[in-house]
Amino acid sequence: MKALQIVIALGTLALAAHAQAESLISVPNSAALHWQDVAGTQGKVSYANVEGDIFGQGPYSAYVKFKKGTDNGLHQHSQTLPTLVVKGTFYAVIDGTRTEFPAGAYYKLPAKQVHESGCTSAEDCLLFQYQADKFDLVPVKG
Repeated sequence: MKALQIVIALGTLALAAHAQAESLISVPNSAALHWQDVAGTQGKVSYANVEGDIFGQGPYSAYVKFKKGTDNGLHQHSQTLPTLVVKGTFYAVIDGTRTEFPAGAYYKLPAKQVHESGCTSAEDCLLFQYQADKFDLVPVKG
């Protein structure tokens, strides 16, 4: 639990570095946020906005949950995607090489990096991510 509190504190610090307003933003418990299912994922992926709107215009920060065993398929994002893994083990496959990111890991996918990603089958994943503009997932044919 202490590790989770540290990770949430790190996420809050990242928010502060990117915040445009001078007010304090605090998320003492991600479970208490307003969670919504991502359209088209049949409830396998959900999100909770912390700042802005993950699918709106402009900067955002959000927690994202993946049910264990969920795979995104081959895709890319229009902009760089920094991500902190709070719980579970998330993975990315780039150029045929799979890298796993356990709880506490941070990774930053470059814009337009073609990859496959998802949550391993061991347990559900909880991520924290932020971007300068709305999130997108652009499928790529393999």
